[in-house]
Amino acid sequence: MLKSPLQIARESYVPKMPKSLKGIVKIVEGNKTQSVADQADIEKIFPNTYGMPVITFETGSEAKQYPVYKVGVILSGGQAPGGHNVISGLFDGLKACNQENKLYGFQGGPSGLVDNQFIELSREVVLEYRNTGGFDIIGSGRTKLEEEAQFDKVIENCQKLGIKALVVIGGDDSNTNACVLAEYFAQKKSGIQVIGVPKTIDGDLKNEVVETSFGFDTACKTYSELIGNIQRDANSAKKYYHFIRLMGRSASHICLECALETQPNVTIISEEVEQKGMTLDDLVTEIADVVMKRAENGYNFGTVLIPEGVVEFVPAMKKLIASLNDILAKYEAEVAVLETNRDRRDFVSTKLDEESAEVFTSLPNAFANQLMLDRDPHGNVQVSMIETEKLLIDMVKAKLKKRKKAGEFNGKFSGQSHFFGYEGRCATPSNFDADYCFTLGYTASLLISEGKTGYMASVKNLTAPADQWIPGGAPITMMMNMERRHGEMKPVIQKALVDLKGRPFLKLVENREDWAMNTRYLYPGPIQYFGPASVSDITTFTLQLEQAK
Repeated sequence: MLKSPLQIARESYVPKMPKSLKGIVKIVEGNKTQSVADQADIEKIFPNTYGMPVITFETGSEAKQYPVYKVGVILSGGQAPGGHNVISGLFDGLKACNQENKLYGFQGGPSGLVDNQFIELSREVVLEYRNTGGFDIIGSGRTKLEEEAQFDKVIENCQKLGIKALVVIGGDDSNTNACVLAEYFAQKKSGIQVIGVPKTIDGDLKNEVVETSFGFDTACKTYSELIGNIQRDANSAKKYYHFIRLMGRSASHICLECALETQPNVTIISEEVEQKGMTLDDLVTEIADVVMKRAENGYNFGTVLIPEGVVEFVPAMKKLIASLNDILAKYEAEVAVLETNRDRRDFVSTKLDEESAEVFTSLPNAFANQLMLDRDPHGNVQVSMIETEKLLIDMVKAKLKKRKKAGEFNGKFSGQSHFFGYEGRCATPSNFDADYCFTLGYTASLLISEGKTGYMASVKNLTAPADQWIPGGAPITMMMNMERRHGEMKPVIQKALVDLKGRPFLKLVENREDWAMNTRYLYPGPIQYFGPASVSDITTFTLQLEQAK
């Protein structure tokens, strides 16, 4: 295999680990837990895995003889930098617990469990992928395991291989699935444990025991480098407004972090839009006002950061999209046979209530068509396909044209659109993510060896040096609440949205006017893998601000 100089150099990188994992380890159990909400409902659904204690691993004095395990692992959902290091840490941890342990990777995500597609992850295989980005070691997928027939097939396949534990590396939906599997396996007395690992670049899988999801650090640094490059270009050419849409369907953590790293002129935060009850026109007016004021100072250029899911946080649009999700599911066959987009728009309009129909018909045709695209596996609109940045450019341009005609605007406006998504998902992990992911995998191996199931690997104290990190595990049930999915109330892990009272957002608010009116751009540059810790080992502004004393 041909490798770049960076790949070759990264092969020799040894991830830093908590001191407590470097020798004899002891397990410490805390108090019983309860779900974050809907306690009675969650306990009823998960009687075998509810109320378990939070676990920490500390330095021990008495060596243990752990039993032999065959373990399966899957990568589930979208890629995130560091997944390969989770598997590396899991492999090394299993071998440290018992040299006879074996690790199998199920290929293509959850479907591999059902279809029994797997490879044994030997030391030689794992070695090729240490400290690398991507999920290509075994691939990933978005198949949802929802039916008992699927669960039974997983049990059958695992028992044929002698697998006693599964590790699910994924986001909130994937770990919800892990929780359901753990409960079902316990009910069936299958002898198969399930451990989850928190992954998502979106950053919305976090809580009191999961300080951050892996991949967020690397993805934000990757996007911020690109934003910094664009801002330097804007400040050089001085003639374009760059509208940059960033990943983050359900929360604006990426947008907020990238703003803190690059200091753009406008940053839209979806959660703030919803709290203020803003309309699309309110957003357009806010941006147009900044363009006008900057023009008065002689600046006819700038940058605008937009979270990809913002349209679902505009109250009227949120209601419209929810209605469209239901209608397109209910009338799927009728819509499918319609030949033109116009026919589909007209049909859907007749099924909407008066308010939503008015909003829908007022949208530009291209944007309305995007709202009717095929839904994702969860039945939701694929917001990554909605070109919000282009819509906002067109609407800002139209508003400024009216203001110019009225003699209110004498500047220039020319918009350039960008969407940064895939660019950040498979980057070579930062030192932080390389270390964090390896520790998560190693921690998962200990949870398995200690006989635990229904837990998510957890590492805390992440703003301290890695040797001071606190590894452990948290019951997945403690993160869950009931939410409506496909018209039914279902148990799911509660997403963490941007806290509008939290330090990261307040830092943005504190500087918003200054960054808007002036050109305070920061140029982060590429991720640094070598050099002083103050450059190569730093984590996100978000985590630093959240953990500040």
